[in-house]
Amino acid sequence: MTIFDSIILGVIEGFTEFLPISSTGHLIVASQFLAIEQNSINKAYEVIIQFSAILAVVLNYRDKFTIKKINLWTKIFLAFLPIGTVGFLFSSQIKELFSVNIVAIMFIIGGIIFLIVEKFFIQEENHTVDNIEEITLKQSMIIGFAQIFALIPGTSRAGSTIIGALLVGLSRKASAEFSFLLAFPVMSAVTAYDMLKHYHEFSDANLIILAVGFVTSFIVAYLTIKLFLKFLETFTFVFFGVYRIIFGVVLLLFFN
Repeated sequence: MTIFDSIILGVIEGFTEFLPISSTGHLIVASQFLAIEQNSINKAYEVIIQFSAILAVVLNYRDKFTIKKINLWTKIFLAFLPIGTVGFLFSSQIKELFSVNIVAIMFIIGGIIFLIVEKFFIQEENHTVDNIEEITLKQSMIIGFAQIFALIPGTSRAGSTIIGALLVGLSRKASAEFSFLLAFPVMSAVTAYDMLKHYHEFSDANLIILAVGFVTSFIVAYLTIKLFLKFLETFTFVFFGVYRIIFGVVLLLFFN
């Protein structure tokens, strides 16, 4: 992997991790396009850029990371449990699903679901939860079960949680913010697991390339979170639904 590759993948991870368009799917496609070998050293690199994205959430929502917010974090932890349990029990089977075809199909399916949900979504009348701290335990659990679908490559963790949140009565803004915070335990668990599994690869990795990817991913993720919330003040998720469908079709056409 070159510094150029590191920058490209850092931008992709930082930009797509918190948008409903699947960071894993984009990284798989980008790695194939750049002819980056999926070896253990490059896997260690992916762990680093995921970790930097986590830090972007912490910085953006540092007021939420206090003992005073224990109520909120109880709900977030409950929402984390389903994917944490299923991901741990079926990790080997999940890895077998990683392919461009599956990514493409799930992009299209997810896009269609977004368009359907947005067609029937009336925020002012039916969606009253605009403050994430007002989410109930039942709502958080349902969102957590929706997040299980993110284990299928191309589905998108952010996409599945946002859809789940919209369906249980959260506003677009609250859905996105809960998804951001829910990323913290999910990505922390994944990062910790991968670091334990690949820790010996870090000694062989190019530290400059790792540093470039880390900084790039952090800056892009930090800005993306802020811009995404601004976007939702004016627009809906229809754009992401259309993008997912187009991207999925392009993948099927050019990678088969």
